[in-house]
Amino acid sequence: MIFYYFGEYLLLLKKVFRKPEKWKIYIKEILHEMNEIGVGSVGLIVIISTFIGAVMTMQIAFQLVSDLIPSSVIGQINRDSNILELGPTISALVLMGKVGSSISSQIGSMRVTEQIDALEIMGINAAGYLILPKILAGAIMVPVLVTIAIGCALIGGLLGGVLSGAVSADDYIEGIQGGFNGFTIAVAMVKAFVFGFIITSVPAYKGFYVRGGALEVGQAGTRAVVIGCISILACDYIITALML
Repeated sequence: MIFYYFGEYLLLLKKVFRKPEKWKIYIKEILHEMNEIGVGSVGLIVIISTFIGAVMTMQIAFQLVSDLIPSSVIGQINRDSNILELGPTISALVLMGKVGSSISSQIGSMRVTEQIDALEIMGINAAGYLILPKILAGAIMVPVLVTIAIGCALIGGLLGGVLSGAVSADDYIEGIQGGFNGFTIAVAMVKAFVFGFIITSVPAYKGFYVRGGALEVGQAGTRAVVIGCISILACDYIITALML
């Protein structure tokens, strides 16, 4: 059954990436979805990332109690942890809950009210028209959101460390600047791009093939979020194993 659903998912993607009828209409939809997925999620990402950064700084400081370890190491560990793992993964899981359930409900409602059937009768590629703008918007905006999340986590770590007395501002900033490896940013962006694809395509697939009524639409949304979160964590492991 897993291979059946995975094959159905791949066949849907084949329909989605078919050449669009009119790019002008698609570009308008892509910009609309970028606003919905990206701009609409900035506030949530900023709040969560700032608090995660602050908590991480205090926990790292609690663990590093040795006088032989300089305080600047706290900033260095917090920076690498947020860039490589916490920034992309936590942001993706939060967005899967917020954006993924919304996408699944939207497309699922259109399916049960036969709006998708009406589009297909008119000769329109319903999968491409409804899903492609969402996937492209997700692939563009999720890396932007992850970049914002990493920045907010570092600022939150500075605020948390200074306010709690765990680390001074000078030591924290010295740690952030010291020993920086730019390749970690590349790993984070690859993760963000893949996660953006998953966040939009998996819920769209579950919503596109839903059958029944309002109850089934809600169940499809729940399954989409669960499957999407598991897929994000699996891809996180694969990308980390391949790139690091």
